[in-house]
Amino acid sequence: MPDFHSPPEKWRAWSRSVEIGESVRGEDVYIVQSGCGEINDNLMELLIMINACKIASASRVTAVIPCFPYARQDKKDKSRAPISAKLVANMLSVAGADHIITMDLHASQIQGFFDIPVDNLYAEPAVLKWIRENISEWRNCTIVSPDAGGAKRVTSIADRLNVDFALIHKERKKANEVDRMVLVGDVKDRVAILVDDMADTCGTICHAADKLLSAGATRVYAILTHGIFSGPAISRINNACFEAVVVTNTIPQEDKMKHCSKIQVIDISMILAEAIRRTHNGESVSYLFSHVPL
Repeated sequence: MPDFHSPPEKWRAWSRSVEIGESVRGEDVYIVQSGCGEINDNLMELLIMINACKIASASRVTAVIPCFPYARQDKKDKSRAPISAKLVANMLSVAGADHIITMDLHASQIQGFFDIPVDNLYAEPAVLKWIRENISEWRNCTIVSPDAGGAKRVTSIADRLNVDFALIHKERKKANEVDRMVLVGDVKDRVAILVDDMADTCGTICHAADKLLSAGATRVYAILTHGIFSGPAISRINNACFEAVVVTNTIPQEDKMKHCSKIQVIDISMILAEAIRRTHNGESVSYLFSHVPL
């Protein structure tokens, strides 16, 4: 990913243009840019770079987007609401992307917004590995989904670990405010592991952690693929009862970790690197859906 603030010699960037400092004619190009931070600036940089490579006669341009931008706006859930994920898909296609590699889409149907191949990788194998290596009592744990929408994700992990699962049903009165939570399942005298694809303001998972402790859980962990952590998220995590909040590095977490000792990071760079290698060599990527590359 080029640093547009202090670029190396081979990249020169201005406010409206990008110049690639070496030939990409006939090359298989991979551009890595995650949908985080200054999201609109990052998205425009990605689009401009895809187009620059395409008109410089690159044979194939693949956008590697660990955290897909606007993924939560994947349906029209109220009147006059945009379907921004579809718009982003159209923009990437029009810019000239031939292939997309991403991780844990908020809704896997987003793949259908594209007319080009999309590889939606999963953090699940890395999460399973972390649980086995870092939670000594993992055989006596319950995998918990903080909402009904994540039930499929937690049942998959629970099956692989051969443990029980539970879910929390939540009712919202308005966006970002959780009204009432009901636990479906048993966590008494067990380690509870909350699993979700992303956490933004962390209101849901912090309420869920309190609910699990009041239901008799001995310890509570949270494992998230995309840790957005906006607004009051860090202070909420610091004040919550988590043993650890584990996220992947699809979004850089260095600054957040300085302010919160509970945040731990799973490195998924090897999964993306192996996906790139396999794509370039024309090999199957499906191995990565259930294995962590060595």
